[in-house]
This record gives sequence, structure tokens and C-alpha cells, in this order.
Amino acid sequence: MSTSGVYDISLAGRTVKIWCDMTSEGESWLVFQRRVDNTTDFHRDWKSYKEGFGDPIRNFWLGNDNLHAITSQMTCTLRVDLADFEGEVRHAEYADFAVANEDNKYRLTVRSYSGTAGDCDSLSYHDGMAFSTRDRDNDRASRGSCVQWNKGAWWYNGCHHVNLNGLYLGGANTAQGAGINWREWKFDPNR
Repeated sequence: MSTSGVYDISLAGRTVKIWCDMTSEGESWLVFQRRVDNTTDFHRDWKSYKEGFGDPIRNFWLGNDNLHAITSQMTCTLRVDLADFEGEVRHAEYADFAVANEDNKYRLTVRSYSGTAGDCDSLSYHDGMAFSTRDRDNDRASRGSCVQWNKGAWWYNGCHHVNLNGLYLGGANTAQGAGINWREWKFDPNR
């Protein structure tokens, strides 16, 4: 494999189609989440996120079972590439990334941040959190549900510093919290 594109990989005895990025920082990356437009609903149930959904070329979630299968086999690095509608690009990397199994509610491990997506680390706020979907509320919000407020599914703490599965709103908007967010980059505290 030397060209970015969709490849078949074998996970837990089955073949899965996945986008492989062969260009970022001169390394190869398996892409488990991709958002390019608003044509795919990411406000889904537990089963959808467990199994995965979408098209790896466009909008895609690999599936939490698959994430666990990959991250339980070896030490994994997570790279998050972010782009805004003005063409500015940032990234975040975590040298220690893992997703637990379903019995442990796909609990997230992210540690050792580096990158250009802010001076501070946004994602580590969710380290150790269980995954939440519209039918399984595992966040620490004292009242209500982060999933319902933020219209996505994620490893919400109480609620978010990062919401990459929120609504794809297509640019500047006033939907407090419901869009795709990375707090330490593009956060407007006046909204």
C-alpha cells in the first residue's frame, strides 16, 4: 500500500473496508472517522456505532468493535486532522490511544498530546470516558444528556471539549455545542 484510498483489512475474522491515509506526516494511518459534508447523520444509536456506518470515501465511522480490535493488538497513535471552511488545517496527535471492549462501554484512553490544534489539549478531558449514543447515556452530565444537547455520539465527559460527531453545520453558525467542535481551536466563548 502506497496510495491513499479504500483498502480491505481483516479484523476479528471479517473483512472491513477502511480509508488509509498514506500522506499525513509521511506515515500510514487507518481512518476510523471521516466527515466531509452533511449527508450522513452521526446522531445514531449504540448498534450503529458498535458496527460502524457510512462510506469510507465520504462520511464514515469504522465501528467501536473494530476500534477495540485494532487498539487492543498494539500501542496505537491517534491523529486528528481538522480543517475549517477558510482552508486552515490543524492536527492533534496522541501517542497512547485505545478503545475498550463493549462490556467496558468502549471506554476511551488518550494520552500524550502534541500538535497544532491549540496550546492546550482538548480531547484528554474525555480520557477514561465511556461512549454515549442517543440510546445509551454514559456521560457525567448532572442533568440531561450530552448526546441530546450536542446531537452526536462521543466519549462525552460532562459535556464536551471535543465533539467530532456533532452536526455538520457547514461554516459559521450559532448552534451552541451541537456542531463539530474542538475547543482549543475555533472556540468562540461569546456564542
